[in-house]
Amino acid sequence: KRKVKPTDSLIAAFHQYRMGQAQRARILGSLLLQFGPDFQLSLRRAPDVAQACREAYADGSEGANEAIAHGFIAPLRELQGIIGAHEWRKNGILVPALGEKIHAHYSVFSPVRGEYCELVGNAPLPANCKTAFDIGTGTGILAAILAKRGVPQIIATDNQPRALACAQENMSRLGLAKQVQLQQADLFPAGKADLIVCNPPWLPGKPGSSMEHAIYDQDSRMLRHFLQGVAAHLQPTGEAWLILSDLAEHIGLRSRVQLMDWITQAGLVLLDKHDIKPQHGRAQDANDVLHAARSKEVTSLWRLAAKK
Repeated sequence: KRKVKPTDSLIAAFHQYRMGQAQRARILGSLLLQFGPDFQLSLRRAPDVAQACREAYADGSEGANEAIAHGFIAPLRELQGIIGAHEWRKNGILVPALGEKIHAHYSVFSPVRGEYCELVGNAPLPANCKTAFDIGTGTGILAAILAKRGVPQIIATDNQPRALACAQENMSRLGLAKQVQLQQADLFPAGKADLIVCNPPWLPGKPGSSMEHAIYDQDSRMLRHFLQGVAAHLQPTGEAWLILSDLAEHIGLRSRVQLMDWITQAGLVLLDKHDIKPQHGRAQDANDVLHAARSKEVTSLWRLAAKK
């Protein structure tokens, strides 16, 4: 009889967890709501969701304008997500490392886990750091932290227009629009920088929704492509900061040896590593199916440089 390794059972639990999520999404996705013109719900005691829906759907396209004018059908689950996103956008979330609130838009991941922000706020900047790139900026939180720390010129990239619009709104609200330039790109902008930061999705896996693109990175593509390309965009004394949780390692989805091999193969060397333990509720929840992995999780900022 084959001895079962702890990682085998965790991988099975992880896949079972994702299957359960997908099944729940399918069930809730089969409950449909009829919207009238201008996002009106003709249901008794239905809330006013017009503003929340405008934020999610009103992108100016011909299809969106047609739906707004004549009505449409959408799943209840989708509406629940839209309402939740509207509250995040309206109220914002206080980020201690920034000392300000960040407001996330619909389908843009909110920085609810603040430990990675703390790492970026505390790690020593490269000497004479004048330029920085923030790769996959999302809400713009890491670019904002670097700007608050005094980096005078930052280019933040994302391949999603919604994320760029969200980041631009946050930069304007924080008074950082002159320091932070937003660009649409898959990864890197043109040129080189003294500092390049990236917080890729932490778990290898196929995203099941637009929001899950911030959690799951199929075949670790973003992580690998960032490592493979970053050295070419660094100034001679520049640093690349990779912010990554080791949860995937504890589940058995990726090994530390594999990560170190990717770093070496990319022509990078490790200067230092700063660690922090997550403080979110799941890390302490003994009933969570992945508690054995989450309880050991560490989030790290890897300070990398091009090999001389």
